[in-house]
Amino acid sequence: MSAVEATAPVVRKTALNAVHRQMGAKMVDFNGWDMPVEYPASIGGGIINEHIAVRTGVGIFDVSHMGDIRLAGPQALAAVQHISMNDASRLAIGQAQYSALLYPQGTFVDDVIVHRLGEDEYLLVINAGTREKDFNWVRDNTRQFDCAVENLSDDFTQIAIQGPKAVDTLQKLTDSDLNAVKFYWVTHGTVCGLKNILIARTGYTAEDGFEIYIPSDEATGARVWNEILRAGKDFGIVPCGLGARNTLRLEGKLPLYGHEISDTINVWEAGLDRFCKMEKPEFVGREALEKAKSAAPRHTLVGLEMIDRGIARDGYKVLDLNGRAIGYVTSGSPAPFLKKNIALAYVPPENATLGSTVNVEIRGQAVAARIVSTPFYKKPKKNSLN
Repeated sequence: MSAVEATAPVVRKTALNAVHRQMGAKMVDFNGWDMPVEYPASIGGGIINEHIAVRTGVGIFDVSHMGDIRLAGPQALAAVQHISMNDASRLAIGQAQYSALLYPQGTFVDDVIVHRLGEDEYLLVINAGTREKDFNWVRDNTRQFDCAVENLSDDFTQIAIQGPKAVDTLQKLTDSDLNAVKFYWVTHGTVCGLKNILIARTGYTAEDGFEIYIPSDEATGARVWNEILRAGKDFGIVPCGLGARNTLRLEGKLPLYGHEISDTINVWEAGLDRFCKMEKPEFVGREALEKAKSAAPRHTLVGLEMIDRGIARDGYKVLDLNGRAIGYVTSGSPAPFLKKNIALAYVPPENATLGSTVNVEIRGQAVAARIVSTPFYKKPKKNSLN
């Protein structure tokens, strides 16, 4: 074996990998995972078709590459409060909230969803590309608390059923009353004959939907995946890949680590202050955020809608009307449902006026864009993320 072969990174596969390949999905290396980016048009796929299916009907995603960290014990709440910026003490058993893990300087380790599963039990769902880093950070920063910290990331196959017809699709397969599960709440029930399955009414698409956590073996995953597809057939269900997942979350202005949030961007700059509860007595990053709040921000996150023809891709420079570079695009693509080219970008506050015009440098050319309100797409919701 050569030195190159010995050190080559191993690309990880979810339990549904064979299913995706059998369906003809286009596969890509995503943060070290072999994942579907889109499915063939012959089965209703393609990024645009998949995106529209989720906005108007229902789509199904393999999100098993996401990570899961369980904290349980007498001081589990105190540990979660210490490492996360939202207020987990507000959670009832069966409730979830959007939050983030922060470094002492107030920048992001990762954004997370915190689920309260029991009196002294919490589940953090983390991003695929930061699984090991996040677990090590959580473990190292909770050693002083009387609670166990477990990495359950490989224990589940996680499937997301998303869209306005998600509830009708999944209801065919479970004994739980899904209409009784509010947005950002969880329950346990039988799904496809599997007992005590965690069902969360959450997602990353700016739509209604659910994520289910089933055993991680290939046979079970394939059976459940195919049963969901059959249950959703009347609603035009489509298997969806990472491409549609990205365009859906961008329309909803849902942040992605390494783009809108990172270890160099703080909470105020990212515009996520509504999830940061500064009234909490203590949490990692709070002191730095207090100081940053009183200082003038370096930049702020804005939405861009292209005026001229062109797509503002990740990393492209944002220019003022005099041609001076003032910022950069964090995420950009066509918006299939809105039928526009959109982007998120960091610019100085003085260049962030709604309705004003900036330019994006695309292949050496200055292409006009308008600063618009976000999220670009907003589905009316009865409940907040708390």
